[in-house]
Amino acid sequence: MVKAIISPSVLASDFGNLTAECRKMIKGGAEWLHMDVMDGHFVPNITMGAPILSCVHKGIPDIFMDCHMMVAQPEKWVNDIADAGGALYCFHLEATTDPLSLIKAIHDRNMKAGVAISPDTPSTAITNEVGEKADMLLVMTVYPGRGGQKFLDRCVPKVAELRARFPEKDIEVDGGVGPKTIDACADAGSNVIVAGTAIFNAANPETVIQLLKDTVDTAQAKLAIQK
Repeated sequence: MVKAIISPSVLASDFGNLTAECRKMIKGGAEWLHMDVMDGHFVPNITMGAPILSCVHKGIPDIFMDCHMMVAQPEKWVNDIADAGGALYCFHLEATTDPLSLIKAIHDRNMKAGVAISPDTPSTAITNEVGEKADMLLVMTVYPGRGGQKFLDRCVPKVAELRARFPEKDIEVDGGVGPKTIDACADAGSNVIVAGTAIFNAANPETVIQLLKDTVDTAQAKLAIQK
């Protein structure tokens, strides 16, 4: 049974108080913080880069930064993100021709390696070899590039297909996930939950974080019985 991990997406936070916002999420029960790095090339938006991550890491040295690299050349930024304190470097499968070499480069810098797929990419594009070498697999449930989009149910079967192949792997969902959509994600086998507005805009973020965790734990217990 894999552990429930909640990774609030800082894209929904108050960037003027980013370190304080991250600290608040950790205090509220979040294990990871999801940092969306966008380059304006792979996606039509620009967000943050290594200098901002470095500032957050300086303020919270033990933070686990789950860095979602929505960038056109993911190989180019591994060292910068590692130097900035990134804990997990998740690149898009669509952005590289050599995922295995990239996973090795990430591991060489003592970061966990994640592999993400966009809504139009089938889960079968993640080969068994790539899936085994990666530490985490990310199924996007919205199109990458902007926060606040509507959850795409058609992406959920990809989570189930990956969970069947990789029963002990961290499998993350990102995009439109919150109390109304968590059941489908958790039942399909996702254990790492990225939520932005659902957590940051909540009156009691810690209550939402606990609800997401409890839903994942319940679903994982059911999956364990079915085995």
